This record gives sequence, C-alpha cells and structure tokens, in this order.
Amino acid sequence: MTEQGFLAPDEIVDLDNCAREPIHIPGRVQPRGALLALRTDDGVVTQASESTAEVLGVDVRDVVGGTLASAIGTDAATTILDHVARVENPRLRNPVDVDIVVRGSSRRFEVVLHHAPDTETDGRPPVLVVEVEPFSSPPELTYRSTFEPVRDALAELDRATSLAELYDVAVRRVRELTGFDRVMLYHFDADYNGEVVAEARRDDLNPFLGLHYPASDIPPQARALYEKNWIRLISDIDYVPSEIVPTDDPVTGRPLDLTYGNLRSVSPIHVEYLQNMGVGASMSISLLRDGRLWGLIACHHYSGTHAPPYAARAAAEFLGSTLSARLVRQAEDDRASAARRSAGVLADLVSATRDDDLPLTAALTGAPGLLDLIPADGAFVIAEGRLASVGTTPDDATCTALGRRIADLGVEVLVTHHLKQDHPELAELVPGSAGLLALLVPGDAVAVWLREEVVQSVDWGGDPRNKAIARSEGDSVRLSPRKSFARWREVVRDKSEPWTDDQVDVATSLRSYVAEGLLMRGRRDIRAASTLQQSLLPTSLPDVEGWSLEAVYEPSGGGHAGGDWYDALPLGDGRLAAVVGDVTGHGLPAAATMGQLRNALRALLVTGSSAVQAVSQVDHLLRTTLPGQVATLVVAVLDPSTGEVEYVTAGHPPPVMVGTDGAFVGEILGAPPLGVGLRVEAVGTAQVPTGGSLVLFSDGLVEHRDESIVEALERLRSAAEHSVDPQRLVATVRDPESDDDATVLVLRRH
Repeated sequence: MTEQGFLAPDEIVDLDNCAREPIHIPGRVQPRGALLALRTDDGVVTQASESTAEVLGVDVRDVVGGTLASAIGTDAATTILDHVARVENPRLRNPVDVDIVVRGSSRRFEVVLHHAPDTETDGRPPVLVVEVEPFSSPPELTYRSTFEPVRDALAELDRATSLAELYDVAVRRVRELTGFDRVMLYHFDADYNGEVVAEARRDDLNPFLGLHYPASDIPPQARALYEKNWIRLISDIDYVPSEIVPTDDPVTGRPLDLTYGNLRSVSPIHVEYLQNMGVGASMSISLLRDGRLWGLIACHHYSGTHAPPYAARAAAEFLGSTLSARLVRQAEDDRASAARRSAGVLADLVSATRDDDLPLTAALTGAPGLLDLIPADGAFVIAEGRLASVGTTPDDATCTALGRRIADLGVEVLVTHHLKQDHPELAELVPGSAGLLALLVPGDAVAVWLREEVVQSVDWGGDPRNKAIARSEGDSVRLSPRKSFARWREVVRDKSEPWTDDQVDVATSLRSYVAEGLLMRGRRDIRAASTLQQSLLPTSLPDVEGWSLEAVYEPSGGGHAGGDWYDALPLGDGRLAAVVGDVTGHGLPAAATMGQLRNALRALLVTGSSAVQAVSQVDHLLRTTLPGQVATLVVAVLDPSTGEVEYVTAGHPPPVMVGTDGAFVGEILGAPPLGVGLRVEAVGTAQVPTGGSLVLFSDGLVEHRDESIVEALERLRSAAEHSVDPQRLVATVRDPESDDDATVLVLRRH
C-alpha cells in the first residue's frame, strides 16, 4: 500500500522522481542493528527486520508472531517494557542498555525506542519500534569521554561573538566527539541551496569550504524528515539493506513509518551520491530555526565504516540543538542591534519630515537619510513636486520616469533583487541597477532605493545541472547523481544583494510616517493657501455711483484653497475694471500664482493699458516667469455712466448680462487660457440697462459632470433671470459635488 503521491515500492528511483520517493517508509533498515515492532498491550512482535538473524541470532520467521521475550530474552524484554510503561514518550528517554544472550553468549546492547506515528487503532496503544544495536566501544559512559568535552564545547559556544565563530566551534567539537574524518556545516538559503560555511577535516583531505550544493541534493521529503528526526547515521555506505518482514503492519495494512527510526534505510540515490564522493560512513545533525531546517552538520568518513557509540551521537545531537538555539540567539542579537540602529535613523528622519522649513525631499536625503536607513548604492525621493537624490542614481528625468512607472504599478511596497527578471519594464530605465526597493506613498510621493548588480561567483560541488547517465544492475538504465564533485564555478549576473525582511519592514514603517508627514504638510499648506488667498481678495468693493457690487467666493468641496480670485478697481478715466480669474490647481502654488497675476493685472490696468493689452502682457508674464502654470480670466471694463461694457476673456466663460426683458450670455470669444496656445486679440461688448446687472463668474459655478458648457451657461442664464444674488446663484447653479472653487462677482445698475 503506497501513500498518495509517492512512488510504488517496485518503481525505480532516479533523479527525476526522487522527490516522490517514500523515504519514511522504506520497508528496510540498515543491518548494523535489528528492528522489532510490537504492541505493548500483548508484547507480540508484528514486524521484524531480517537482520535479527545476524544481530540477535534468531531467524526473523521465528521472531514475527512471537513475544518480545522470545526474541531477546525475558530479562531484556521486561526491562524494555517496564521502561516504556514508566515514560510518556520513550523517544525522549533513549537508550536502554540490556544484556541479551546471542548464540550462547551474553552481549551488551543499546536499545533505542520510539512510537511509530499514527498507529493507534481501536483503543490499542501505538506500535512500539524497538531498535537493537550492539554496544560499541567505549563500553560505558565516562565523565572524560562525554560530559567533559560537551561542557567545554558549550562554554566555547557561549564565548563566540559571531556566526563564523559559532560555526567553527561546532564543527571542531562534533569531530572531536564522533571521530569522523570530515565535519562540515551547511547553511541553506531561501531556496534550500546549501553552502559549506565551516569545516573541520583530516589534513590530507581536500577542502569543501565555500562549495555550494543545489537544493535537489536534499529533496523536500528528506528535508521534512530532517526537521523531525535530528540525527541520522549511515555506518557503512556499502551496506545491504535488511528487509522488514512483513512489509505492511498486519493491523494497519500500511508500511511501518520510520520517520523517527534510528536504523532507517536511506534512499539508494543518497547512497550513490555519497559513494561518488568516496564516503565510507556518514552522519548528519539537523540545525533548526523556528522549527524549519536552517542547516546541517554533515559528517563524512573515508577510511572505512564508522559507527560512533550512541552516547557520542547523542552528545553531538545535543551540541546541534544547542547550536541551533545559539544561532537563533545570535541572529536575534544581530537583528536587534540592526533594529536599534534603524529605529534611531528612522526617528531622525521622521523628525526631519516634520520640519516646515525643510522640503520633504531634503528631509529624506539629508544626513541621516535614506541610505543610512537602508544600505543601497543610491536613493531618490519625489514628493511635493520636487525630486532629490543621494548616492549613485540616474539623472532627474530618468528618476521621474521610473517614479511614474512605479506609481502606475499601484503597489505600496515593491521589492526585488532581480529587477531584470521580475520587472523588465523598469529594468530598461535603470540598466545599471539590479535591485529595487520602492515605496508608493499616499499623496503622490515615491521613495526608491537602488542596488547595483553583484557579480557573484558561486562554487558548486560539481555542475548542479549535470545528470550523468549510469548503468545499474542488469540492462536497466537510470539517472544517477553527479559523478564529479570537483569545484565548478558559475557566475551569477543581474542580481543585487537581496533586501532583508528587516529592511523591508523598516521601509514600510517609513512609508507610514512619510504619508502622515505629507498629510500634516498638506493641512498646513491648505491653511496657508487659504490665508494667502483671503488676503489677496478685496476686503471691500468700491463704491460706484448708481451701482452696487457684490461678490462671493466658495472654496472647493474638498476644502482646498484654490486659485480663484475676483477684483474690482476704479480706473483713472472714471471707468471700473471688474475681474474674475482662476489658476489651475489647488494649494499654495495656485494661491501664489493667483497673487502674482492679480497684482500684475492691477498694475497694468491702473496705468492705462487697455483690457486687451493687459491680458496679453499678463499672458507673457506667466509664460516667461511661471512656465507650466495655466490660468483663465475675464476682464470687464465698465463705463458706469452709460452701462457700456467692454470685456476680454482668456479661456474663460463670457459674462452674463441681465436686463428687464431677460438675461443673455455674452459672446464666447474663443481665446485660449493664459500660458498656453496663441493669443487671440478679441474684444466683446455689451450694454447693461438701468435696473440690469453684469455677472462675472468662474467655471466652478457652472461646470457639471456630463454636461456641455453651452448647457451649463444656459442653466446660469435661466437662474439669473430670477435672481442675481451671488449667494443664491451659487446655491442654485453650482454642482454640490464639485471639487472646484466657485466665484461670482455681480455689478448691479440701479
């Protein structure tokens, strides 16, 4: 019976399917010991390995179906069963030492016990797996042989101040305890490719330090076993596996699960792998971090078989678990130290962003700045219409284009150390960069860190892509592991140093603070713009005999101060100039531009320029001193004595004239807004009769969604026939959902 997704027992294992090999239920064991499986409620052996004949002197056919006592003797069986009855988990109380009579002679054995996973059925206890190994030298534990070296190793681990020191102590001490020819420490990357980061070896052996091994060398199901069973010994690579009889448990109908087995037979692919390396015996110890496989201590022996006593193996496993905890502590210490440093820089940056006198871009690229927070080759910020950079970055135009592309992606935090592969459209803009970390901040701000390509030479233990074809027994052909483990160098391109999780976390925190800073700055700008705008609007309108002037300014529905303004000023020849203008945009920039245009227009009109000349000169001023800014306006020059009006527009609706016989909209002159297009020297005229009115307004009064300007002006004309009160016009005509300012200036003839 085969578990779903795994190979059937008779399927040949090769490199293409080894990831599906059911290595936890191999159906065989290593013959250095004997395996017995039984239920403790009756003590009857349900499965046993064929190695019982060699190890215990009892044929497996005589063991299966009999009691444990009949296989190993009454005294030994009683010792084992009493031990199991006293402890909750026998796997945590190994080994049990017993004397067993084999072929007439009493011999000392180490018995390793565990419960097979998921074997409790119908209220019966789980299957107890009894693994019996002959006691190897030294015959007993001593203070000097076990405790003393472990104590010294723990003290040395505790004195280590870096990961490199920890690695070195671990491999040296494990080699001293176990006697293997070579002990290596593998560290796995995020994809489970392994690197030898420390090594203790026999002097005549060639070094493996610095070599890399592909993730395929340890398939996923093998990694899962390493995470559960922390130590595994192969005392003789050339062993002939001993079959478990019967293969399936008679009670469960499934093969015996040897996840926690001490004698579990290993994959033939792995055996061949080690044989290719010239290894005669092997042992591995798992290194875990947060329950996941972080690395391995791999032990190799080249001068024949090698079986360290269980005490030495247990001591080495203890060192491995201690090293795992120490590695986690060291990593956390390093992480905490980096976090404290980052927190200090972040606090300084946040403080700088709150400085009203410092542009946000300058605050983030000053000292300390973005590169102090997260190491990179360069960084830039786009915010509040400004761009600033630090370190090695592209030119401003490229940075602006890159910022736009990132904004178009709509991702709050973008992280990659392989830009060419993950975002080729961005890589085209910055061919010199391979890594990118970007923040898209609400408020139209972008912060970007760039890292250059790190050309990395990776030294593999043999070509990781080489699957040499080898002929096995008979005529069958299968794939075997790499035949050569000589150094094979691969140059990795188009990648930068990866961004760490901590760096991404601190960048995300910065994003929140920058968004908050932009919000606070925006509120201050709104208040400042509103104050500036109110200061530039007339505090009172002039008194004109026979006329009354009224005006209303209503800011946008979003509360943003905009660029609308109105004005009325007497001219030297007795006429009156009335103006309504609108600078595109909101906030301080719009208000500042509005102030300059308003003052320039005033100066031109009072010094004798005609409306046409004044508008033309203001257009020239805007184009030359404020490029990129756009404004619309209407200037109406009124003769109060006659009611005659001459008006000029620039991208603005014409005025509305109201008489006793109705209202009409002035001629649309078609002149473009200030700052764009070609000026059209066009002038409109109108007559305001006695009892009539002249209404000037901004487009925020009449604009409605899904409505043409002609329809909008007709709606205003109709409303003006009933009332020209500015407040009432705003209330009845303006779209309540409008996000634009609305301004109305009414000149009423008595």
